[in-house]
Amino acid sequence: MKRLRVAVVGAGMGGIAAAVKLRRRTSAEIVIYEQSAGVGGTWFDNRYPGCEVDVHSHAYSFSFLKYDWKRSHATQPELLEYAEHVVDRFGLRPFLRLNTRVTDLVWEESSSTYTLSTSTGDTEEFDVVISALGLLSVPRYPEWPGLETFAGPCFHTSRWEEHDLTGKNVAVVGTGSTAVQIVPAIAPVAASVHVFQREPGWIEPKNEREYTDRERRIFRTVPLAQRLHRAWIFHKGNQRFRGYDVRSRRQRRMREVCERFIAGSIADPATRAAVTPGYPWGCKRPVLSSTFYPTLNRDNVELVPHAVTNVSPYGVTDATGVSRDVDVLILSTGFQPTKFLASLDVKGRDGRSIHDVWRERASAFLGITVPGFPNFFMLYGPNTNGGVSVIAQLERQAEVVVRAVRRMERSRRTVDTSPEATRRFVAWVDKRLATSASAMNSGCHNYYHDPSGHNVTQWPAGHLAYALATRLIDRLGLRTR
Repeated sequence: MKRLRVAVVGAGMGGIAAAVKLRRRTSAEIVIYEQSAGVGGTWFDNRYPGCEVDVHSHAYSFSFLKYDWKRSHATQPELLEYAEHVVDRFGLRPFLRLNTRVTDLVWEESSSTYTLSTSTGDTEEFDVVISALGLLSVPRYPEWPGLETFAGPCFHTSRWEEHDLTGKNVAVVGTGSTAVQIVPAIAPVAASVHVFQREPGWIEPKNEREYTDRERRIFRTVPLAQRLHRAWIFHKGNQRFRGYDVRSRRQRRMREVCERFIAGSIADPATRAAVTPGYPWGCKRPVLSSTFYPTLNRDNVELVPHAVTNVSPYGVTDATGVSRDVDVLILSTGFQPTKFLASLDVKGRDGRSIHDVWRERASAFLGITVPGFPNFFMLYGPNTNGGVSVIAQLERQAEVVVRAVRRMERSRRTVDTSPEATRRFVAWVDKRLATSASAMNSGCHNYYHDPSGHNVTQWPAGHLAYALATRLIDRLGLRTR
């Protein structure tokens, strides 16, 4: 019997998880497309100073492989090394096609296959396609007047350029998860660092550290040590998740933790006031950093609690009209997470584009499948961000795909999605998110909502709830025909 051909689009953590599980549990022929020159996804693309993960290493890793982590929170080089290790450990290297961007997918009803086109001009047919493009991959560039006239180096953090910042006046625009890692890393060498903050965010101490030799030895040699530590991290994460409910006691507790951290870390009262948000904890993504607040105490670091309004060849002007001379302009201005599949055009039944279907709102059953797009699956799709560790979320999504592929192998029929099941799932998500701190009326700007106000990125519960959903109700929405 002819083997099913499966295309995996993206060789980040999601694509790697899908490929490993497909190789272990199906007989499918796999091809993994990756637009970059190497695997790792965001950990290949993001190489800025101080780059590291926010989640404990033992949770930000695959459940099917024990690994000797060096730190409680892995740095970018270690995470890239981990991705390479998993690829080699499970023999995925022969299936990789690097430097190859997938541009189009077209469903062919007569053959029940997708015609896949790439940036190199090649086309191939696949029975199944899995998109693992990631959520935070398309940079958001500001539209400030004069930006194109800036004379010095100017770049987005996800497209980092190596420049000697020694003795330079540097502007970092943004105070999100990336900026709070970059600023402490460059402050010791720069002449000055101006940190432009449009809106403060809640920041918690990260408490990252190197593991001791004894700890690493225990995690390596005691069979259950790493699994138990991973379970403890997920337990603590699930407790923390309760804080997203603005009515909860945990919400107040999380705010108190952050407020104590501000009071104990920043010397200047005006700076303390400027970094303290006036909205609920969790309204926008909470940031974890042990070093950002102390760095604001340095004489060569200035917090500018105002948005940037325009740029000149040699300076940046804030919303109060004050201009500052700048040699290097670093844009930590985030991504476009609500534009799912931005670099990929998918046409399903009747030639409908998925972007036309999503014109009013991006939605998917379990965040994985869309009605009218047979045999097409997404990892990290709409409303799946969250749940303690995205790696765990990706594994659950990959398992849904594997079960569907196994059914296809047995029945030789296509898998499509129930429109009614999708509507019910989205309605449940919206109902749960209505009391969340991230709701539109909570008073902050976040990347969760599309232009129409729908929260299309966040999962409204902990990882256990998602694991149960993907295990128990996937057959309600995914039907063979």
